[in-house]
Amino acid sequence: MKKALKDFFSGALPETAGQKLMHGISALIILLAGLIVIRLLMSFIKKALMKTSLDEALHKFILNTIKIILLIVLTITVLGYLNIPTSTFVAVLGACGAAVALALKDSLANVAGGILILINKPFGKGNYVSVNGTEGIVDSIDLLVTTLKTFDNKVVSVPNGLITTSVLVNYSKEEKRRVDCVFSISYDCSIGRAKDVIYAVIESNPDIIKDIEPIVAVASQGSSAINIDCKVWCSNEKYWDVKYSLEETVKTAFDENGISIPYPQVDVHLIK
Repeated sequence: MKKALKDFFSGALPETAGQKLMHGISALIILLAGLIVIRLLMSFIKKALMKTSLDEALHKFILNTIKIILLIVLTITVLGYLNIPTSTFVAVLGACGAAVALALKDSLANVAGGILILINKPFGKGNYVSVNGTEGIVDSIDLLVTTLKTFDNKVVSVPNGLITTSVLVNYSKEEKRRVDCVFSISYDCSIGRAKDVIYAVIESNPDIIKDIEPIVAVASQGSSAINIDCKVWCSNEKYWDVKYSLEETVKTAFDENGISIPYPQVDVHLIK
């Protein structure tokens, strides 16, 4: 009798079927309320991210990470309310995590690469980059891969782990970019005249930055032509416009001024 009274006042008596049902319903309500709160919180975080200086391509990465963490916390909370030992759940989760880590070590390396990209910010959405021989415009950065769009409208998924271990070239990082061209002229043509023509073409192009002195100089003397370097600066977004314009306009100007661009030639000596 004393033990029964002690259990009654200490709350150690076993739950009835009705109490278990109410407990289960309460746990379900907590679960549903938690999911609603997570959804509202994710919406708030998404709006907050839009107001930060973080690159838009990283928003999805951050949102997915936070959502996974919140769902794990909610699951542990519901299990604790149902009097299910959470320590066992955490231990099982840890064991499963270790097994998954061994099976998906490459994928985890990609996740780590995504975190490094998030921290170091070597590029952002809309940047034109080259990585491991692949060039394109950054479209999105996800947990595992970074998606690029090539100029011929191909979609390329590059693993984040590969990006962090490869040489990465970001062509859009700086506001200005140098355009390098090489023009060949015949040995019979005047080098000074050819350089004057190139300078005139540079001066007439409004997209070329005039504050930075262009370089027009003989680069090499080939077997059948003299090669002249032409190096000018422009804004990053005008790079291809300036590049194509120089190649075409200089050729036209050479033709108008009688400066020939020779074909490869070979001198043959006949011995009688």
